[in-house]
Amino acid sequence: MTGDERMVLPAGAGGTEHQGVWAVVVDDEPDFARGLARLLAGRFPDVRVAAVHSGREALAVLAEREAHLLVTDLRMPEMSGMQLLEAVLARHPDLSVVVLTAHGTIETAVEALHAGAYDFLTKPVEPDQLFRVAAKALERSRLLAENDRLRQMVSRRDNRTALVGEGPAMQRLHRTIAAVAQSDYTVLIRGESGTGKELAARLIHESGPRAARPFLAVNCPAIPENLLESELFGHVRGAFTGADRDRKGLFAAAESGTLHLDEIGDISPAMQTKLLRCLQNGEIRPVGASDPQGVNVRVIASTNQDLEARLRARTFREDLYYRLNVLVLTLPPLRERVEDIPLLARVFLARSCEELGLAAKEASPEVLQWLAARPWPGNVRELENFVRRLAVFATGERVDMALVRTVLDGNVQAGADRVGATPPTGLPLAYKEAKAAVVHDFTLDYVRSLLARTQGNVSEAARLSGLSRVALQKILARTGERAADFR
Repeated sequence: MTGDERMVLPAGAGGTEHQGVWAVVVDDEPDFARGLARLLAGRFPDVRVAAVHSGREALAVLAEREAHLLVTDLRMPEMSGMQLLEAVLARHPDLSVVVLTAHGTIETAVEALHAGAYDFLTKPVEPDQLFRVAAKALERSRLLAENDRLRQMVSRRDNRTALVGEGPAMQRLHRTIAAVAQSDYTVLIRGESGTGKELAARLIHESGPRAARPFLAVNCPAIPENLLESELFGHVRGAFTGADRDRKGLFAAAESGTLHLDEIGDISPAMQTKLLRCLQNGEIRPVGASDPQGVNVRVIASTNQDLEARLRARTFREDLYYRLNVLVLTLPPLRERVEDIPLLARVFLARSCEELGLAAKEASPEVLQWLAARPWPGNVRELENFVRRLAVFATGERVDMALVRTVLDGNVQAGADRVGATPPTGLPLAYKEAKAAVVHDFTLDYVRSLLARTQGNVSEAARLSGLSRVALQKILARTGERAADFR
């Protein structure tokens, strides 16, 4: 084939949506093929368009480069459009093929759709219709290519303890982690609930010189204040009622390793003072002990609190703040790394199927696109929980938008909140079961709204709701909600 037989219209410099994308137009009428190619190149300035005049030429072009769109006439000599369609899809199954047909041969176009064509256009081609179909076809090819790339990434790595993501925000985060991991300075990890602060702490530990030593983590507000000191520093026999033997604390247990103090902003002023002394002197004093003991532990603290506001309110010690605030890592919320959502969703779907003992399931490109467009105020944790629901109630190998709509409609919401829940059988629930499901949904929504309004303050939430603190805590335990997640 000579350069005169093939017209290639280069991509323009006006945008980036389809950068590096090729389209091929095939028609045995050279003027028609060139005209169609010019229309596509004008409408999609970032798409390179090749105009060829036979099926063999089209196959040669596709052998040279990966294309995302093929527009072909059905009636051509030597190799028909149907023959070209069959040959192309055998080699490039994700290529979006649009066939051209005259008004009198619609049946042939329908046959082409059954054979795998994406869509068809009738001659003479209306430019607006061409642009509309081409835009959808290009987007389909892009989504399928992205899906394949994500599938390969998921299969290549173990994401169970990884901070998943490859967008600019996550690339910056990984570079920062690699830098701070090599030192022994205290690290303060900041970020909203559900962004992966413990994963970041673990990754710092595993990337540094202490990787072979213990990594321990403690959620500070989850332990009653009167027990937290003993949990961190240990105690000696007889230190308090029930202390019938010496017990090592987490600092001693993490010797030569790393201790992650999660939600450090929620500890009491008294504990702040004791922790400050430990960080300053590199030693601990177990409860009831008379002598301190030295410890060699790297501390990584994390919080979703506005510590500067706590400083102004005098509820957080300034000297402890500066002792913790040596190296700072800020985890981006999911809304600032939307490009990572499809990869995260695929990882969570694969993980959920493995946890449930189910066959692997695939999320459709439309589902991944929908997930990426949806706000996730609970960040990565909320996305993972939603994907878990999809995994539980997907009856086939594919998660599609029909299942997403079913979950969103609430038909399976109550069951989805229980790991291992049995999918609905299609039969109506008994009255008691239906009532329980409605009450469960109401309770869950009410508690979440209440905790969000009070920023996780259980006492204030109990006051607003008219419940006792004990009653509210029982509801939290029953629904699996954690007040700390809303702080």
